[in-house]
Amino acid sequence: MELNSLFSDNAVFQQGKPLPVWGTGRDGEKITIELGKRTATATVSGGKWSVQLDALTAGGPFTLTVTGDNLLTVTNVLIGEVWVCSGKSNMERQLGPRSGQKPLENWEQEVASADHPQIRMFFVHVAKSATSLADAHGKWVVCSTQTAKDFSAVGFFFARALQADLKVPVGMIFTAVGGTAVELWTSPEALTNNPVGAELIRKTEQDIREFPEKLAKFKAEEPELLKKFTNDLSVAKAVGKPEPRPPSAPRDPSGIRPGCLFNGMVAPLMPHAIRGVIWYQGEANGGRGKQYREVFPLLIQDWRARWQQGDFPICFVQLATYRGTDPMIREAQLLTLARVPNTAMAVTTDVGDATDIHPTRKKPVGERLALAARAIACGENIEYSGPLFESSQIKDGKVICHFTHAKGLTAKGGGLTGFTIAGTDKKIVPAEAVIAGETVLVRSPAITSPAAARYNWAGVAKGNLFNAADLPASPFRTDVEPDETKLPVAK
Repeated sequence: MELNSLFSDNAVFQQGKPLPVWGTGRDGEKITIELGKRTATATVSGGKWSVQLDALTAGGPFTLTVTGDNLLTVTNVLIGEVWVCSGKSNMERQLGPRSGQKPLENWEQEVASADHPQIRMFFVHVAKSATSLADAHGKWVVCSTQTAKDFSAVGFFFARALQADLKVPVGMIFTAVGGTAVELWTSPEALTNNPVGAELIRKTEQDIREFPEKLAKFKAEEPELLKKFTNDLSVAKAVGKPEPRPPSAPRDPSGIRPGCLFNGMVAPLMPHAIRGVIWYQGEANGGRGKQYREVFPLLIQDWRARWQQGDFPICFVQLATYRGTDPMIREAQLLTLARVPNTAMAVTTDVGDATDIHPTRKKPVGERLALAARAIACGENIEYSGPLFESSQIKDGKVICHFTHAKGLTAKGGGLTGFTIAGTDKKIVPAEAVIAGETVLVRSPAITSPAAARYNWAGVAKGNLFNAADLPASPFRTDVEPDETKLPVAK
């Protein structure tokens, strides 16, 4: 008899919810589970067994014992809050140094003071799979000055802020892989039953069929491509221009099939009891904003349906400032917030880096996610979001923008920046903007009949609109076609 790796030494289990426990064994084997004062029994069938323990209150440490043909003992178990932290490289990025990336802000001081025995992280083994795996083959690690450098930085700062507020243990289930698109994290079944998802699968299968021919073509042309690169490099160095990229072989698409990370790194976690999910991803879907409007909400719907724990909270990060960031992805994230219940969004345009897709300021990101979790998961009456565009109207040559989460609107560091405006010719020009109560008035002397306004609609977002909670406003535009989105249209 064996336990799933989620149920191992140093684990944190979710308080206040029934706790599923499962594993494998010999058919007919009788299993008895004990945790604190909770007990349950099961019989192995088809090589598997599962039980559900009644909800427990926060505390510990406890010992989990499982008795069958053999005896298993899991020690140093805590009961508290359990969150999944998932996404791509900005969630994956550890607190300590990483080759090829800038050190995170104050990482050495943060690690030196990271003695937090009530914070633990479960590290899911990286696995891409064509079918759903049964075990994540991970392990729980207690946060300490020796281990914190390997924790997800965003997950660490989130857990630390949440634990300090709630005064209960916090467990993070870390499942993230750099450079990954949202469709890799969504189940193949959900994608197949969605027109946009089905097209993503069809396109990937087509790319897989065409890959051998593309690779052969590259290899045949490689000598000439290298010769051209060498010449272009010499010219660039001579005139002081940026160096060109060397030729590279086409990427084998067979390793990035839609659904492969869901199968390998999310499905094995279900139906473990959790409070919610924090999510940081979107960069790899750049240039496909309309798809992201469909597939990101689909992922949330898919995870919630399969976890069978209701519409649990999803707190996600809106992409930070970076020269390559697609504003349409940020808009898709804003739309997801508006359309999908029990979600929250941490805006991070003020803590990005124009030249680095992996910004070094991860503390504000984790702490803003924790604010969101405290509000939508724990019911605290706190401000947890920056200003969010709600509607607009055109009056007296101005676009009047209305917001939610607008108490104490302020221009941080001086006059308002980041706004643009357009007339009926759709030509966008810089705008003057002033705060009027909980609205912003946008105008330009060059445009007498404005049609729309935008804020921070650029990869490098330099706007400075905040609220009294010192949280930044989300980028937005009012000039969206009605058939594209449910965002309000300027009127």
